[in-house]
Formats: sequence, structure tokens, C-alpha cells
Amino acid sequence: MGTAKYSTYDVINAFFDEGSFQETDAYLKSSDGDAEAVTGFGCVDGIPVYAFAQNVDNCGGAMSKAQAKKITKLYNLALKTGAPVVGFYNSVGGRLEQKYELLAAYGDILRKSAKLSGVVPQISVVLGDCLGTSALTAASADYIIMDKSAQLSASTTGESSSADDNLNSGTVSFVCDGFEECVSKAKTLLSYMPSNNLEPAPAFESVPGYSQPDKLPKYFADENSILCVGGGYGEPVCTAFGRVNGYPVGIVVTKGGVISSDASKKIAKHVHFCDAFSIPVISIVDAEGFESLCDASKLISVYSDATAPKISIISGTAVGAVYIAMAGSASGADVVYALENAVVSPVAPKAAAFILEPSIGDAPVAEQDEKAMAYVKANLTAVKAAEDGYVDDILAPEQLREKLVSVLDMLSSKRVATLPKKHTTNI
Repeated sequence: MGTAKYSTYDVINAFFDEGSFQETDAYLKSSDGDAEAVTGFGCVDGIPVYAFAQNVDNCGGAMSKAQAKKITKLYNLALKTGAPVVGFYNSVGGRLEQKYELLAAYGDILRKSAKLSGVVPQISVVLGDCLGTSALTAASADYIIMDKSAQLSASTTGESSSADDNLNSGTVSFVCDGFEECVSKAKTLLSYMPSNNLEPAPAFESVPGYSQPDKLPKYFADENSILCVGGGYGEPVCTAFGRVNGYPVGIVVTKGGVISSDASKKIAKHVHFCDAFSIPVISIVDAEGFESLCDASKLISVYSDATAPKISIISGTAVGAVYIAMAGSASGADVVYALENAVVSPVAPKAAAFILEPSIGDAPVAEQDEKAMAYVKANLTAVKAAEDGYVDDILAPEQLREKLVSVLDMLSSKRVATLPKKHTTNI
């Protein structure tokens, strides 16, 4: 990919608030000069953050035991103080002459990153080459931002390494044009996250919505607060961050049809992250089923395990396993709303009509569809589900913001005691 047209310190200075960056281990030496990365801490929009940036101008930014020592020390500081870690990747690979010491260095970084997972947010920003084992370290973060001209691949040959390839596979959350845009995206993403799993996410000034794209979140999210994550992977399902009355929320939007295996994984990852940092999850439910039984089971497990505030809004059709996973008792939803024309059914609505009202099958074939839909509208409505206690309220879209502001305020003190266990096994 060639040498970057900007220096490592250009990246660092663009990322941190002016004058706040403090370098760590500035004089640490590698085998033939300074270590191949800059590490340190400072403030990003007033919030303490740790960061490291591989220095492509110094031995190509190659990983070495010295560089690993600097990065693992940074991870240790982040663990002690509870602040996010952002890594900027641009490297020709590793110092192969260090052989097994190099493998141990990579192992130390991966182990520290795994230990930090769920304790503080981690973001990787890929600005240039990031191949082989270096790609594994970048992929260990919660989110990856990638320059469109960079390469990211577990293969050292760069196979399927382009930004678009990684975005379409769900590996990368954002693709940007140039290091300035990548840095800006990292700062924006951090603004939705708490510093660690014991602190609340930062609040911003509240501005009512209605200027978002023509989707349901426009009715409740603050103006221009929606940040979609995951690109086109798992479409048409959308996962995003947003703000309601100034407070960050995670948003999941299903848009009808069947939830694919990729979409299930996309939802599970987003809910899992939000739960780790107690960010409320708002699920907009409109789907008729799952493509994969295995992924449906895992998604149910993720929702069930999540103890963050959970609000479900049935916007269209919630059928069988979809209702169970994302709005029913298995999901552990704290509050379930439905729009006025929503449908809740144990199986596909038309099939349910034939099963529950056998007389429809005795009607002339030309009339059966009409009779089935009439049965659905009369008996499988959100109103019926509310009457049976499975939906808390029926709302018009314009009522959502007021309701959600109130319920999120109520749920802000939510506390859930969980059974002692190491982790869930259904992953």
C-alpha cells in the first residue's frame, strides 16, 4: 500500500483534544531504534481515552516485542483506570527475525484485549496494511473503522482484504475516506459509549427528532442522532446507536420477511455490546421467522441474558419465534409496545387463520384468502395481544417519543441479580 502521506503524530493530534495527549514509554527501544508504535493517553471531547498508533515510518510499523510491551502496558492502564482503548493500525507485518518472541508478543496483546472485552470499549482504526496476525489483534476490538484504501485480512497475501469485502462480511462497521474521516468516526462512535462497564454513557443536549430518514426511529430519536453500524451486512436488518432525550440507546430494526443467519448474528453482536455497557436496547420488531434455527436459538439466548433496559416495539408482524426472541417473555423485555396495525401470531398469520378457524377451509377457494385476512385483522391484532397481557400499550408513531422518554427514565435505575456462572454456553 505504500507509505502513508501523513505521520503517526498527525493521527494522534487529530484524535485527541489539543494539548491533552501524554505519550507513554516514549524512549522504549526496539532492536534497531525506537519502538514501532506511539502509545499514550489524553482526552477526546473531554473524556479520557488510551490510544496506540503503529508508526509506519519506523520499520514499517512492524510488530515487535518492544511494540507489544508498549501496547500491553497501555491495556493494563486501561484496565486499572476504566477508559476506552483505540488502536490505529498501519504496519508491514511483524519483525520475523524475533521468531517465537514475536508470537509471544502477539499472544500477549490478544490476551490483554480479551481481558478488557466488556470492561472498556475497544475500537480499531485500520489506516493501512493490517494482515495476518496483526488483523487478529485489530479484529479483537468491539468495532473496526477502515480507510477505504486500507487492507485487512487474516491472510498475509491480502486475499479478500478490501474495505468493501470486510464491510460486506460484517467484519468492519464503517468505511471512511482518509485518516481524518476515520478519526472523526472513531470520536463519534465513542460519544455513544460509557468509559467502562460501571459508568453511564455520556448524555448530550436533547433535540426532538423528526428529521431522520423515513424510518420508525425518526419518531423517537433525537435529531441527527442515529449512527448505523454494520453497513450492508445482514440487510435488511439495521443496527444503530441513537439518543433519546440526550441519552444513548442501542437500536435494532427488523424490516419484515425472514431474519437471515447474518442478520441474527448482526443483532446478537449489537445487543451483546449494549448489554455489556448497560446501554438500553430498543428493538423494532417486524419479521415472520428465522432462516436458521441455530441462530434463532443464539439470539434468544442473547436477549434473555441481557440485563440492560430492553424495550420492544412491534411495528408490523411478530410471528412465533421472532416474537418470543425479541418481544416475548423469553426476551426479558421490560416494556412491549405495538403500533395500531401490528399483528402478533404464533405462526404465519394466514396459516394461523386456517388452523384456528377451520371453517375458512370449507369456503370456496377464491374466498379463502379474504376470509383468512379478515380473521387475522379481527383476532391476531396487537389489541388482542394487549388484552391477554402480552403487549403493554398500543401507540401511534407520534406517541413513541413521549412514552420512551418516560420509560427510559424509569428504567435508568434497573438492577438485575443474575445466577452465578462463568458464561453462557450457547454462542
